[in-house]
Amino acid sequence: MLLAYASILILLIIASLFAGGTLLGTKLFRPKVTDTLKRTAYECGMETIGATTVQTNIRFYTYALLFVLFDVEGLYLFPWAVVVRSMGGVALAEMAIFLGILAAGLAYAWKMGALQWE
Repeated sequence: MLLAYASILILLIIASLFAGGTLLGTKLFRPKVTDTLKRTAYECGMETIGATTVQTNIRFYTYALLFVLFDVEGLYLFPWAVVVRSMGGVALAEMAIFLGILAAGLAYAWKMGALQWE
C-alpha cells in the first residue's frame, strides 16, 4: 500500500528540488546592479510627475473574480454536457447542486451590489 504513494513522494521531491534550484539559480546568476538610476521608476523615458503609484478601484477585482467564477463554471459545464447521458441521474443531480451553488453566489453578489458600476 505504501509503495503506491512512493511515486507521489518522488514527484514532490523532484518538484521541490526544481523550485528550490530555480530560486537559488536566479539568486546566484542575476545581474548585480547597484546604480540608483537603474532602480527608479521608468515611464517612456520621461521624468515622472507626482506619485508613481496608482490605486485601483476594488470593483475591478470584484468583476475579475466574478468573471473567473463563471468562466470556470463553463469549463466544467461543457465537458459534463457531452457525457451526461452515459453518467446517469446522479451526474444530473450533482450538476444541479453545482449550478445551484453558483446561482446562489451570483444572487448574493447581485444583492450586495457587486454588479453595480457607480
